[in-house]
Amino acid sequence: MKYTARCVRSGAWWAISVPEIKGVFSQARRLDQVEGMAREAIALMLDVDPHSFDVDVQPDLPQEVTRARKARSALRKAEESAEEATVTAARALLAKGYTVRDAGALLGLSPQRVSQLAPKKAAAGSADKISKGGKAALKQDHEIAAA
Repeated sequence: MKYTARCVRSGAWWAISVPEIKGVFSQARRLDQVEGMAREAIALMLDVDPHSFDVDVQPDLPQEVTRARKARSALRKAEESAEEATVTAARALLAKGYTVRDAGALLGLSPQRVSQLAPKKAAAGSADKISKGGKAALKQDHEIAAA
């Protein structure tokens, strides 16, 4: 079973309530103590082992915290989008014959980072090694690329 520990800041304390069980209330000094206090109160009320259920702590978040969390989430999404666009651009530049150094200069990256983002050029070089009987070299190239 999973119970919700809703907590609201009240002076220097967190006031805790468990809406699923009427009459379960507690308090904690710090947010990291809320789960333990709620777990203890639930276990006492139900006369069960405190580790026989899950507790989901849901603090009442100040508006500033909500804004900060949304901003950080938007930042993560923007970083993922920028990384995807950079990989696409690096691969496109190399496919068009740009050197790794030129692609890096255009993208504002080091040539090494371009090589990490667009390893397909290295795989093409490995295909040449296979045709010359260098199967061991191909395995080595894949191990390097995976690292």
